[in-house]
Amino acid sequence: MTGGYALLVADLIGVAVFAASGASAGVAKRLDLFGVAFVGFAAALGGGILRDLTIGAVPPLAFADWRYAMTAVLASLAVFWLHPRLNRVRRTVLVLDAAGLGLFTATGTLKAIGAGVPPVGACLLGMLTAIGGGLTRDLLTGEIPIVLQRDIYASVALGGAILVTVLHRLGWTGLVPLVTAAALMTGLRLLALYRRWSAPVAVP
Repeated sequence: MTGGYALLVADLIGVAVFAASGASAGVAKRLDLFGVAFVGFAAALGGGILRDLTIGAVPPLAFADWRYAMTAVLASLAVFWLHPRLNRVRRTVLVLDAAGLGLFTATGTLKAIGAGVPPVGACLLGMLTAIGGGLTRDLLTGEIPIVLQRDIYASVALGGAILVTVLHRLGWTGLVPLVTAAALMTGLRLLALYRRWSAPVAVP
């Protein structure tokens, strides 16, 4: 399997997981079939669309490559019909979600760098690629975005984006540094879930 094909497969897995997350939120809000599919699509691809529009990559990859939209819609429809059974695999979904966070952050940051975005902007776009879908999902379902609350999620994405940018500036390019950074983010996210770490909040 070539590096490009491996990244595509991993990217589509991340799309499917984030779509499932969005669709599950839609099911919990008792949306109809179209609503569930729409929220799943937005959760899976919202961050990437925002990144592509920001860097002038039009049409966004979510619309230019049919595999992304199809994966998001099929995963959302699967959740709509199979959601009673998905509670049994919640731990697996959390692991895949953490992996998607790491991969989307890394690829989003590198795509921003490749488009000539300065380091600070590239880090922010890398983070937004990973968390943008979750923000969209929560706003569509009338919730305060989880990533803006106590959950250690956006912090992991921002730290990972900084790491990817530093590695790139040091001349470490290619598949190995990208996978390494993504793996570190995935591990940190899972550790945060296991240890129940949370960011501090203001005391009223």
